[in-house]
Amino acid sequence: MTDTNNAIDFNSNIPYYIQLIEALKGKILSGEWQAGDQIPSEPDLCEAYGISRTVVRQSLREIELEGLITRRKGKGTFVSEPKISESLAQKLTGFYQDMVERGHSIETQVLHHEVIPAEKKVAEYLGVDPGTTVIDIKRLRFVADEPIVIVSSYLPYELCPQLAETDLTNQSLYAFLENECGVTIAYGRRSIEAVAADQVEAELLQIEIGAPLILLDSVSYLEDDTPIEYYHAVHRGDRSRFEVELVRIREVGSIRKTLKTEKLDLPSSN
Repeated sequence: MTDTNNAIDFNSNIPYYIQLIEALKGKILSGEWQAGDQIPSEPDLCEAYGISRTVVRQSLREIELEGLITRRKGKGTFVSEPKISESLAQKLTGFYQDMVERGHSIETQVLHHEVIPAEKKVAEYLGVDPGTTVIDIKRLRFVADEPIVIVSSYLPYELCPQLAETDLTNQSLYAFLENECGVTIAYGRRSIEAVAADQVEAELLQIEIGAPLILLDSVSYLEDDTPIEYYHAVHRGDRSRFEVELVRIREVGSIRKTLKTEKLDLPSSN
């Protein structure tokens, strides 16, 4: 049974659900409840804290929205695993390099690796004609033995033919391109959106159908603006977090004011 330590002050003006939130979060943040631990059931919490099930449910819902707990249908409520951070912008690295630099143990399962004619969507992203030969690689990436992301990569065959016969089970795609193909990625463009897991994705990532995923679509380019890779990746929403570095751009009005102060002539807007 949960040790309440008189967590709920029934004489306080603070709502019961807020007091319970703080009590439960305290157990998680202090380490009393570890990641993966199952927390007491709603009836047990009601009995332990002397409050109604409505209050308990409201508190658990708020804590779940913060990502501290995860409810599993038919199994119970568990303390969430800490999310794995990845760089999203301003630092163009592959998943393998990003995770290794952060000290994580990485494993890769190559689901398929073949040479195919590019379908229309892939051809558009790579700036080639439909039917152009491309290398199609689909991988399931693990962090500490847990499946985290499914990545599908497409690259023009003519720019890196060596890749067609290379096993990427335990190596970085970007490192191979640079070291073996003499191809260096200069920049990329990425988009991000939230989607729900379909049956295949759920099975591979060991999650429920409809669970939240973070979808990344990205095109990487060479220095001369030639597209070298299009990739489509779905990350587990319960285990992934993306970091973005922001750079403040001075507003045009501020720049004009500064230039005027320095007595510099501005070009005409015409």
